Amino acid sequence: MGGGADVVRAAGGVPWRRREDGLVEVLLVHRSRYDDWTFPKGKLDPGESWEQAAVREVWEEAAVVPVLGPELPPIEYRDRFGRPKRVRYWAMPVAADAGFVPGDEISARRWVPAGDAPSLLTYPHDRVVLAALVRADGT
Repeated sequence: MGGGADVVRAAGGVPWRRREDGLVEVLLVHRSRYDDWTFPKGKLDPGESWEQAAVREVWEEAAVVPVLGPELPPIEYRDRFGRPKRVRYWAMPVAADAGFVPGDEISARRWVPAGDAPSLLTYPHDRVVLAALVRADGT
């Protein structure tokens, strides 16, 4: 698929935190439109870098202040219109929680132990991204 001009470009993050007991939790969001559980992500705005879009999308969708961490494996698939789509993700430790308010796009968010997240994530490609975070963090 590559990164050509005809590819839909999106970026996001895997927000995470470490509890006092050492367990790593990741933040999932529920999108009403698709009735899915996934990681926050969205299309790049004109002139925006991949990294800027990833941080903005995590802030907008999850209401947390993320810190840009290491890049995780990108995913590529066809969107619901059949267009090729490339999504780049970053690990994002959370610096602060701004207080989530459900909206039209994101109806809920949920902190879950990283080990429980695979069974909650709707898409197999999200599980690949999560596995890379777990390997990188050593959890």
